Amino acid sequence: MKSKKIMIVFFIVLIIILLGGYFLLQYYKNKNQETMVEEYTPQAEITEEQERQTIVSLYFPLKDGDGLSPEARLIDIKEIINNPYEKLIKLLIEGPKNEKNRKVIPENTKLNKTYLENDCVVLDFSAEILKYSKENKMEKENIIKSIVNTLTELTEVNKVKILVDGKENGEFQDIYDRNKT
Repeated sequence: MKSKKIMIVFFIVLIIILLGGYFLLQYYKNKNQETMVEEYTPQAEITEEQERQTIVSLYFPLKDGDGLSPEARLIDIKEIINNPYEKLIKLLIEGPKNEKNRKVIPENTKLNKTYLENDCVVLDFSAEILKYSKENKMEKENIIKSIVNTLTELTEVNKVKILVDGKENGEFQDIYDRNKT
């Protein structure tokens, strides 16, 4: 009989210890979660202007060497939303900001018109685009690669056609594709 009482007391103490341990673990678990779920407050608020900006890649030839170099630019999304092709080409016409790159589109070249036909952007330049250095065989190729690589960064563009004053020109008669330039 005495051993039965000892067994009952032992089981009651064991149950109390187990329940106490369980509730103690739950308490510490909840306390840790509360301290981990604190509200994040940034050091500086993001302005509306910063929210509207995006990064675009422009391609310029290197000053000393072959090949093109991408140049990232941060621009306001409002400037690029309606006609991204026009904005990107105007940035190419302005030239690079990186000193290692050089301007590729001839001085005083104007962009008359841009539009998208299927997956091909048609660019209509003024005749000044033809004033590139004909002695340098890479110059024309650099103009084409710079334009094509920049515009095909846009998902809807796969090809580029270049017109001069609204007409096809012998200098730029092909439809250019990023994989073939």
